[in-house]
Amino acid sequence: MREVVIVEAVRSPLGKRNGGLSAMHAIDLLGTVQSELFKRSGVDPSVVGQVVGGCVGQVGMQSMNVTRNAWLTADLPLEVPATTVDAQCGSSQQATNLAYSLVASGVVDAAVGCGVEIMSRVPMGSTTPKEPNVGKPINKGYWSSYEFTTQFDGAERIAKKWGLSREDTDSFGKESQDRAAVAWEDGRFDSQIVSLDAPDWTEDGKIGKTTHRVDRDEGLRATTMEALAGLRTNMPDGVHTAGTSSQISDGAGAVLLMTRDKANELGLTPRATIVDVCLVGSDPILMLTGPIPATQKLLADNKLTMGDIDTVEINEAFASVVLAWEKELKPDMSKVNPNGGAIAIGHPLGGTGAVLITKAVHELERGDGEHGLITMCCGGGLGTGTLIRRG
Repeated sequence: MREVVIVEAVRSPLGKRNGGLSAMHAIDLLGTVQSELFKRSGVDPSVVGQVVGGCVGQVGMQSMNVTRNAWLTADLPLEVPATTVDAQCGSSQQATNLAYSLVASGVVDAAVGCGVEIMSRVPMGSTTPKEPNVGKPINKGYWSSYEFTTQFDGAERIAKKWGLSREDTDSFGKESQDRAAVAWEDGRFDSQIVSLDAPDWTEDGKIGKTTHRVDRDEGLRATTMEALAGLRTNMPDGVHTAGTSSQISDGAGAVLLMTRDKANELGLTPRATIVDVCLVGSDPILMLTGPIPATQKLLADNKLTMGDIDTVEINEAFASVVLAWEKELKPDMSKVNPNGGAIAIGHPLGGTGAVLITKAVHELERGDGEHGLITMCCGGGLGTGTLIRRG
C-alpha cells in the first residue's frame, strides 16, 4: 500500500435551514469548494485521477451524479471522472475513504473526496418517491429479519440503553454551542472556510440575481440550560430536542489526496497522512452506534489507544450518539469536537464527512497534535472511520 497524504482540505460555511446558502444550486456550491482545493494548493487539477463525492438526497438538483456535474460546472478538467456514492450520513466520509483507497492501491496517484447537501431544498426523505410502482426501500423480507426504526427511534433507544438523561443530553448540547462560539471568536475556522457569494430569494419566493456574502456557520445560537430544558422532545418520553439534535443544514466539503511521492514531486507539504480507514456494520435497529465499533477497529488495527488521539470529530447526529460512544471508549472529552459539532454548526448529510475531515486536519495543525480520528453514524446501521496523522 502506498502512503497517502492530504495536501488540502476546505469546507463551506454551513447554512441553516432556509438560510444564506438555501438559494444556491448544489453543483455551484460543491463546484466552488472543489475549485478552492486547487486555488489554495496551487495544484493543477488535471493531476487528479478520480473524484469521489457523497450525497444522500440524489434527486432534483442533486441527481445525475452531482459530483461530476459540480466538477464540470466549476470548469475543471473534463477528462477527470467523478462518482457519487451514498452511505447515508457518512456519504462524503466514505467517499473520501474510497478516494484514499484508489490512491493507496495504485489505481490513481491523486484523488478528491468531497460531498454536498442542500437540505433546505432537497429535504430528508426526498429519495423515497410517492409513485406506488417504484416500490419502497424496505419490504416484508427486511421486516422478517429486522424491526424498521427511524433515526429518532435509534437515538432514544441508545439513550435508554446507556442510561442517558435529559440533563445529560442538554448539557452536551450546550457544550457544543459554547465550543463553537469560542472557535469562531478565536478565528479557528478561518483557515478552512471558503467564503461564498450566494443568491438571494426574491419577495415572491424565486431565486434572485442579487447575491450576499456567506462566510460564517449560521447554526450557532446563544444557549442556556434553562432554555434547553424548555424545549419539547422529538418523541414522547424521549430526551432529545431540537437543541440536542443535529441541525438541518446546507454545505459542502472537499479533500485533496495524493501519494506522498506525488506530493514531493510537486513540491507540496502534506497537511496530514491518512493512516487507516474503515466502514463497519452495526445494529440497524439502534441505528446510530456505528462510531463505537469503527473507533475500536481503527485503534486495534493500528495498535493505538484513545490516549494517542489528539483530536476527534464525531458527528453529533444526536447527543446520545456521542455520549454512548464516550461511555464505551472513555476519551478525554476536551479533545472530542473541541470546536463544537453538528448540534451547533449543522449537519448537511452527504457533505458532513468531508467537513469533519477538514475540521480535524486544521485542528491538528492549530493544536500541534499528532493523531486525529473522524467517525460518523449512518442510517441503516453503519459506522465510518478515518484515522489521520499530522504531516
